[in-house]
Amino acid sequence: MILVTVGSQKFQFNRLLKKVDQMAWDKVVEEEVVMQTGGSDYVPRNCRYRAFYDRIRFTEMMEKCSVLITHGGTGTIMEAVKLGKKTIAVPRLARYGEHVDDHQCQLLEQFQKMNLIYACADIEELPVMLHEIKGHRFERWRSNTEAFVSALDRDIRSIFDN
Repeated sequence: MILVTVGSQKFQFNRLLKKVDQMAWDKVVEEEVVMQTGGSDYVPRNCRYRAFYDRIRFTEMMEKCSVLITHGGTGTIMEAVKLGKKTIAVPRLARYGEHVDDHQCQLLEQFQKMNLIYACADIEELPVMLHEIKGHRFERWRSNTEAFVSALDRDIRSIFDN
């Protein structure tokens, strides 16, 4: 199953939903596609969808999906990479009324440089990326929390040892 989510922003992301819906119609996507359409007003014709799924159901779908196609929101991307999900992220763009600015472009570029996701700057490349992602090996997410806590502990101990 391919999961598509556009986050919980008040802004629409019809452009992404339309593209994936068309890909399902054209049989570019062979798997079932489930969409969380958020604040968008586009009604998918070829994919199962809801505006919002409850947290438990959304987490279940995230765990089950083979590929996540999402907007450039850090929360969704971080959840996906922590689960080891193959992720294609499409930035919301101000010129389409999808956000107030284009900050998601820079964010996605950094995630891609780290080899954690595919960043899809040109939505017309989405079908190619969807095909290529199946054979791509992403880096596993590594939290630096342990290193931070260890360094903090070392610094605190050095204060009391003096």
